[in-house]
Amino acid sequence: MVPAGMKDFDEIGARIDAILVASNGALAAAAAAHADELLSLGEAILEAWVAARGEAPTDIKVEGFRLLALQRQGAHGEPSFNACRETCRELVYHHNLVRIDAAHADVGRRLRLGAMVARHLMLFVGGKLEVAGLGEFCCSAKPLRLQEARAQTTETV
Repeated sequence: MVPAGMKDFDEIGARIDAILVASNGALAAAAAAHADELLSLGEAILEAWVAARGEAPTDIKVEGFRLLALQRQGAHGEPSFNACRETCRELVYHHNLVRIDAAHADVGRRLRLGAMVARHLMLFVGGKLEVAGLGEFCCSAKPLRLQEARAQTTETV
């Protein structure tokens, strides 16, 4: 579902997993690079959403971050997409937290939290790409659960 030339969600998920399982030492050794990568992965996720809507992803920045501009672009005409605005802001926060002090004693924890936020964004956007209306209840998969329950009910009847 991700346009050619972009990372697909499996590849993005694998990179997030690699950060989540990396040792504190490995994360600390390249903390700034990992923070930048997480931000870039967030952009790739939102690029997929914007491209799936038939638009060219923007190169502008909002408040100094392309991620926030992509979120704004993706929400245009799709109010339920605003549910991921705070997730994007949190990803920017974790990026800044690491970039401000890459030698901080908790840098591994901070990067892992940023990776969890990036995964949350990936799951939200992936769900939006698969099921129209996901996001009406924030990142809840309620529409997916209801659909599965209806399918099981009709199978057992």
